[in-house]
Amino acid sequence: MSYSKEYGLLDVGGTFIKCADGRQVPIHSGGSREEIASALKTAIGPTDGLKGVGIAIPGPFDYVNGIFLMKHKFSAVFGASFRELTQLPENVALRFHHDVNILLRGAIRIQGLESGNTALVTLGTGLGFAYAVDGQVQYNELGSPARNLWNIPLEGGGILEDRISARGLRAAYAGLTGNDTRSAQVIAQRAYGGEESALEVFSGLGERLGEALEDIVRELHIDTLLMGGQISRSLSLMLRPLQNRLEGIRILPVPEGAVFEGLSSLFQNE
Repeated sequence: MSYSKEYGLLDVGGTFIKCADGRQVPIHSGGSREEIASALKTAIGPTDGLKGVGIAIPGPFDYVNGIFLMKHKFSAVFGASFRELTQLPENVALRFHHDVNILLRGAIRIQGLESGNTALVTLGTGLGFAYAVDGQVQYNELGSPARNLWNIPLEGGGILEDRISARGLRAAYAGLTGNDTRSAQVIAQRAYGGEESALEVFSGLGERLGEALEDIVRELHIDTLLMGGQISRSLSLMLRPLQNRLEGIRILPVPEGAVFEGLSSLFQNE
């Protein structure tokens, strides 16, 4: 999928900034103000002829004014303006959007889901959730997703993200095997290779996710569930228990390029 060079599209994570032109620019979310600003400027690239920049970024963030409000990441630029950090001139338009919401928006456009109720789960380092009603993504007052899953309390302590995430997968695998691997990707490779313990933890992850989603998707009348994030690349390993819990709901991977399709749509009337 190609996008106009007049608009820079950036997906800002804690380790890399993914750019619509295929570049991945390293960024250290725990770095200094100067390091973070330098990475953002590199990702934007030359500003000659640039009309706008669309930025996908996790919250908390002031999506109207472009102000960093995170303390767990990018703490060195807390309260700072994206425009001031990057020294972008005023004639370059800026559009900011929560990363999970814009991923859902783009996926809906690519897959033609404008007439249905769609939910998105992002499963990786953390656990993200967003949903759309009649194709319209739902937001809270801060511009983040209208509902959360990650911080649901668990019996006995902890939160849902402790169990349904990369760290939850690794903990489950270590509990079965005594092997404290630091990589969810390695566990996935072992599962695809037929290792019983690895297959079991992925199946258990699918079961737990389905259990967590079951009441919510029924309440919201969801007909399609999209799965994104690094762990969701191994969707086939957890699909059956997930489908058993969410009978009647279509489960699909997020299409490639969805975040940039969503960001591009923010400039469609310009």
